[in-house]
Parts: sequence; C-alpha cells; structure tokens
Amino acid sequence: MKSMSDASMTEDATTKPKAPKNVTSPSAAFEAPTFEIPRFEIPVAIRELAEKGGAQAKENYEKMKTAAEGMTGVVEATYATAAKGATDYGLRVIEMTRINTNAAFDFVGKLMSVNSLSEAVELSTAHARQQFDTVSGQNKELLALAQKVAADAVEPIKTGMSKAFERNA
Repeated sequence: MKSMSDASMTEDATTKPKAPKNVTSPSAAFEAPTFEIPRFEIPVAIRELAEKGGAQAKENYEKMKTAAEGMTGVVEATYATAAKGATDYGLRVIEMTRINTNAAFDFVGKLMSVNSLSEAVELSTAHARQQFDTVSGQNKELLALAQKVAADAVEPIKTGMSKAFERNA
C-alpha cells in the first residue's frame, strides 16, 4: 500500500521537467551574461617597471642557459676523464695481478726443486720478503694513481665553475 508521499515522489520522478517560460529559443537558455568591464589605463611607471622586469628576467634566463650549457660540457669532460682514469687504474691492477701470479708460479716451481726443509724455509722467507716489498710498492703506486685520477676528474669541475662565476659576476 502506497502512502501519500510515495505517490508524489513517483509522480515527480516520472514527469518531464518543464521548459522555462521566458526562453524563446533553446540556445538562449545557455547564453553567458555580459558584464560591462570598466576600461582603465595602466600608469606609465608600472608599465615601465613591468617591461624592465621582463627584460631582466630574459637576461637572467640567458645567463642561466649559458651556465647550464657550460656545465654540461664540464660534466662530459669530467666523465671522460674519470672513465679514462678508471680504465688506466683497472689495467694497472690487471698488470700487477699478472706480475704477482707469475711470481707465485715461479716460487712454486723453485719450491718443487728444493732438497731439504731448511732450503724450503729459506726460499719461502726470501719469497715472502720479496712479495711484501713488491706489494707495498704496488699499493703505493695504486694510491698515487687513484689520487691522480681523482684530481684529474675534479679539475674540469673547478675550471668550469671558475669560468661560470667569472662570466656571471
């Protein structure tokens, strides 16, 4: 059984909305209202200030663009220098590994030809002393090479930053 409110809701939902009575055409209902916008002149001082600010912004943009292009070159140079240095370092490590491996094989070959335990201890001691000196020298060389690679990689950055500050100063 339907109540009075249920019947009115059903009736409202099924009836079509009525068109506005004052509208003569369908497009007239959707026209935007027009407002009168007052016209006024921008003062000369404000216009000059805006033009000056725009010119200064353009000038600053050009400086930043030039600096960014310069820094791109610096990054490329730094990367190339670092890559070359890393390659040189890696090649030197490989060469040192080859030298140490050959020394180990030579030691084992000599150790196979010993006739007594005392001769083996003497050979082993001499080899250990020689390898200690060799490896110490190699470590010093690798340290110096690593420092050189780092300094060479940083040099383009220092030079580029100095040039950028000089240009924009």
